Amino acid sequence: MIQLQENIRQWIIEYPIILMIAKFIGLLLIVLLLIKLIRVYLKKKISNTAMRYKAQKSIEVFGYLLLILLGLSYFSGVIKDFPLIIGITTAGLAFALQEPILSIVASIYIVLLKVYQSGDRIEINGIKGDVIDVDSMYTTMMEIGEWISGDNYSGRIVKLSNAFVFKGGVYNYSQDFPFVWDELNLSIRYESDVELAKSIVTKIASEILSEFTLRSKAQWKEMVSKFYIEDAQLEPTLAISLTDNGILFNLRYIVDYKKRRSLKHLLSDRIRIEFENTNGKITFATTTIELIKIPDINVKVDENRNL
Repeated sequence: MIQLQENIRQWIIEYPIILMIAKFIGLLLIVLLLIKLIRVYLKKKISNTAMRYKAQKSIEVFGYLLLILLGLSYFSGVIKDFPLIIGITTAGLAFALQEPILSIVASIYIVLLKVYQSGDRIEINGIKGDVIDVDSMYTTMMEIGEWISGDNYSGRIVKLSNAFVFKGGVYNYSQDFPFVWDELNLSIRYESDVELAKSIVTKIASEILSEFTLRSKAQWKEMVSKFYIEDAQLEPTLAISLTDNGILFNLRYIVDYKKRRSLKHLLSDRIRIEFENTNGKITFATTTIELIKIPDINVKVDENRNL
C-alpha cells in the first residue's frame, strides 16, 4: 500500500498535467452540481411556466460560461492574465451571439421608447399584424393579410426577432393616432346626372363618417402639439376625374384602423342603393363593349364557277 502511494506520488511529479486535469474535473463537477441544485430550487419556487423556463435557461447559460472562463484561466497557468482572458472571451461571445444580444437590447429600446406594445397593429420587415406579446427576444404577432384580402387575420402566429426594429421602419397603425385615411373609387357614365351623384355621395359620406371625423379631430390636435406636423384635412373630400370609361369619383375619408373593410362595405352599399333609386339618372360605368349596330355584309356567289 505504501509502495502504491509512493508510485502515484512519483507519477504525479513526473506528469503534473494529470493532477491539473483531475482538479479541473473536480471543479467541473462542483459547478455542474451547483447548476443542478439552483435549477431544482427555481423549479420549486417559480410557478409561472414561462418565467421558470427563462430563469433556468439563464442559470444554465451562466454556468457554462463560467466553466469556459475557469477552464481558460486554469490551464493558462497565469492568473494575472485572467481579466484579459475574460475580455477576449467576452468579445468572442459578443461576436458569435450578436443577434440574440441585439434582440435583448432592442426589447429594452421597444419598452423604454414605446415603439409598440401588445395590442398595437404594426407592420415590420414586410409583415403586418396585431402584437400579442413582446418578450426579451421576440415580438409575437397575429398575422394580417397575405392570401386574405383586407385587414383580416390569416390565422398564422408570427414570431419576429426584436432586432428588426434597428434594421428598418416600424409602421404603427394604432399608436398616438389610431386612424388612417382610406379611399373609395367609383365610376359613373357620362350620361349620368353628375351633380346629383356628387350630392348623394357627399351626403352619405357625411352621415356615415361623422363619428370618425369628430373623434379624429381631438386626436389630431394632440398629434400637432406633440410632433412637428402640419394640420390635415379630416373631413371627407370628393374629387372627380375624367377617364376613358366614365367619370371617376374618388372619396377620401378618415376611419378607425380596425374598421376599414366594414366601413368601405357600408359606404359602397348605401351609394349603390341611392344610385339605383334615381330611376336611371345615375348609372355606373363599366368596361363592357357595347355593339350599337352590326354592319351589313354583302356576299356575292358566282353561279357559273365550276366546282
